[in-house]
Amino acid sequence: MSLEREGVLSDEELERLPGVPSKERLNRGAVAVIECAQEIPCNPCEHACPNEAIRVGRPITRLPRLIEDRCTGCGLCVPACPGLAIFVVDMTYSEDEALLQIPYEFLPMPKKGEVVRGLDREGRSVCSARVVRVLNPRRFDHTAVITIAVPKEQAMRVRGIRANAKPPF
Repeated sequence: MSLEREGVLSDEELERLPGVPSKERLNRGAVAVIECAQEIPCNPCEHACPNEAIRVGRPITRLPRLIEDRCTGCGLCVPACPGLAIFVVDMTYSEDEALLQIPYEFLPMPKKGEVVRGLDREGRSVCSARVVRVLNPRRFDHTAVITIAVPKEQAMRVRGIRANAKPPF
């Protein structure tokens, strides 16, 4: 699997990205995971970060680089990314679960406490996920940030959800 051939990042490609934190940093608390692999003119994440933990620099076609020790996991970068390529992972949430903050632009909007399906990068269902929080203020410009609890072993695989939609008829 590869981004170029199949449109999905492989584990090897992810490890090489300058926005993906080390396993050490992941185990210290909430941190942004930037899965941006396209060298396009884009830097809203850099401007959204109050701690200057994300650097694109010049030219703005460079891949965003995460400065791990500056990232507090605040999540302001998540709705700022037009490519929906930034997530926050907190491996310290509980003994068995990790928290993920993911961008979400679909309807219906899931509700706190709802159990949804956790999807991998290819859209395949990999686990159940519990919605812990839903943030959708006007300033996020229609990109909600959904916080879900997932089994720890799925934290670096789950990148989306499928809400329990009811047909509109």
